[in-house]
Amino acid sequence: MNADPLSRHDVVIVGGGHNALVAAAYLARAGLRVLVLERLPQVGGAAVSARAFAGVDARLSRYSYLVSLLPRRAVRDLGLRLDLRRRRISSYTPTVRDGRPTGLLVDAADPARTAASFRALTGDPREWEAWQSFYAATGKLAERVFPTLTEPLPARAGLRRLVADDAVWESFFERPLGETIERTFTDDLVRGVVLTDALIGTFTHAHDPSLLQNRCFLYHVIGNGTGDWDVPVGGMGAVTGALAEAALAAGAEIRTGCEVTAVATDGTGEAEVSYRHRGGEATAVGRRVLANAAPAVLARLLGEVPGPAPEGAQLKVNMVLRRLPRLRDPAADPRDAFAGTFHIAEGYRQLETAHAEASAGRMPSMPPSEIYCHTLTDPSILGPEALRQGLQTLTLFGLQMPARLFTDPAAKELALAASLARLDEVLAEPLADCLATDAAGRPCVEVRTPLDLEREIGLPGGHIFHRDLAFPYATGEPDGAAARWGVATAHPNVLLCGAGAVRGGGVSGIPGHNAAQAVLEDLGP
Repeated sequence: MNADPLSRHDVVIVGGGHNALVAAAYLARAGLRVLVLERLPQVGGAAVSARAFAGVDARLSRYSYLVSLLPRRAVRDLGLRLDLRRRRISSYTPTVRDGRPTGLLVDAADPARTAASFRALTGDPREWEAWQSFYAATGKLAERVFPTLTEPLPARAGLRRLVADDAVWESFFERPLGETIERTFTDDLVRGVVLTDALIGTFTHAHDPSLLQNRCFLYHVIGNGTGDWDVPVGGMGAVTGALAEAALAAGAEIRTGCEVTAVATDGTGEAEVSYRHRGGEATAVGRRVLANAAPAVLARLLGEVPGPAPEGAQLKVNMVLRRLPRLRDPAADPRDAFAGTFHIAEGYRQLETAHAEASAGRMPSMPPSEIYCHTLTDPSILGPEALRQGLQTLTLFGLQMPARLFTDPAAKELALAASLARLDEVLAEPLADCLATDAAGRPCVEVRTPLDLEREIGLPGGHIFHRDLAFPYATGEPDGAAARWGVATAHPNVLLCGAGAVRGGGVSGIPGHNAAQAVLEDLGP
């Protein structure tokens, strides 16, 4: 066997996703010896860009695509060269009322325009007033809760005191979100637009007694104290590139093409990380091991029995278009409609029906999804020729699509066809007429199911959050630095630094930051 000599480090990080790079940058800046081991040829995990279509110079954010939760504090601390651009249009939702194509436009920069759209859709000014009141409440919640995500975990009672509003706490932390939505809004379409933030990457419904929908919703509306979802200029690869640059500049060592095969620890002293690489096998020893892998994967590496298998619930479709399609709604400008989140089949009842059908093992008959066009906000992901041709990108994210539906190989194409058919219903021309083609003349459409994400980037069940999200507070009395920061495992010298941490999920870097703080609290700089 050809093996590298055993190497010793202060911290060994398993996996090279964006959270690993955040942790590595913080720890190396503090003077610790840090090694990052990544199975794939490149770092970034789900936060990567790729030229998905031969002969088409477009760098698509292949898996994740927008940024909300990455703290400005981390951007400043690490000196990241990163541009996150605000979208003026929040969302557009097409529908048909009284046989007439219409839609709901939410323009973040023009409340009067949004109010007019609400009145035209619902005929009742109270729905717009309810919308303003609801999101004023989530805005205050965001201002209070988001800063705690990069601090030691608050106790539940402490977070409630910080929220300082019993009605808001009851609505978002105690009772199923569906109750609040139904009490606040009357229009089915408006209710659905609100509910979508509770379902992204999460298989649940409005009245789930486990409050999984509430947890998902919370993380989608508190980012940086505003809840805004921004476009990373240059694509997701630019985020990873900035983080990798910061980690390397601080002195961290990053090794790609290194697949970790086992982690061994007795919970004290050092832990050993065994891995395979092109030259053979090797072992790295660390005073601490951070896992930028799902808890189920870490359990397997430790030789333990993992808990319940995670299950992702989304369909990701990447497309390149020759031009944006026209809409059936004559008042809708495609450059507005596709610049924000374009909701398809996401009325309240439609979302609930899709969940019920998928729960019964059937592909949703009206699959809900949402689309946005990156290039309307940031054309820099296109090469000169693609810019000259006027190409545009579209990203479709399908909801209520659990991994269990894709065990049949034919299910992927069925899900794609059904999702695009729903889109075609609101277009004035077939989407197929607008698609660009690659060098071989094939339409520029790439599809990823949860099972694809498991195979390609190691997410168990394709779960983009590694496991179900948790409320951002401690559920008991934390014992030790790792528990205080929400990154503990059963082993004191093995910590989580990925989305499976208590305050994980999304492209945030928060688990990486928190794991680094826990290590520094224990080991010192």
